[in-house]
Amino acid sequence: MSVETRLDTGKGSRTLVSRLGETLRQAIAAGQFPPGSRLPSEAQLTEAHGVSRTVVREAIASLRADRLVEARQGAGVFVLEPSRNAQPVMLSLSNIDLARVSSMIELLELRTAVEVEAAGLAALRRSPAQEEVILDRHYAVRACLEAAKPTSEADFALHLAIAEATNNPRFREFLTMIGRSLIPRAALRPDDSEADQATYIKLLDEEHNAIVVAISDGDEDRARDAMRRHLRGSQLRYRTLLRELRESVR
Repeated sequence: MSVETRLDTGKGSRTLVSRLGETLRQAIAAGQFPPGSRLPSEAQLTEAHGVSRTVVREAIASLRADRLVEARQGAGVFVLEPSRNAQPVMLSLSNIDLARVSSMIELLELRTAVEVEAAGLAALRRSPAQEEVILDRHYAVRACLEAAKPTSEADFALHLAIAEATNNPRFREFLTMIGRSLIPRAALRPDDSEADQATYIKLLDEEHNAIVVAISDGDEDRARDAMRRHLRGSQLRYRTLLRELRESVR
């Protein structure tokens, strides 16, 4: 597939990022960009595909997270050797059962240790473009919640955007290693009432909003506190679910 193919800008920005990233992946796999070669510049990719610079940056960031390319300061983005192209190790979770719920709690504790600091650094270091991406990802999660659609992709993208805004690539690498499976699903039971679900949706949106506003305001302490409340709230919801599951098997 030629990377000169322009993408349909009528699609949402998240779709454009995914499509551009996939186009570049296929071009690399096909040998159009061999190991050691430099990808077209951000300006060239923007022009060739008819997308914004933000879309290009996000697509390149996804390639970097997958160890397909690396950025060299002042030189550009270069394709890595195949031996370094391995996908990041994913921590897998098995079927939904008591073990999975307890494992999720453990991983949420690990996330809290890392992402609280990431939120604070993002508040200090984010660029205007990165701040815009964080806001876009926040509104994407909100749109999914309001439409009662799955939020996994959008939620993961929001947390990745915050990690990216630390301008320390290790934070994004950490989240990518763990993978989308770490994003908590709604800790709701099938028989929950519509009112319970509405309350849960409102709570998630408020928690995300507190994080995003604090980062946008450049308030590192408030950003850390908001992220800590969000992830500890997720832990509490899973612990409640764990107790209910254990009670049901007695």
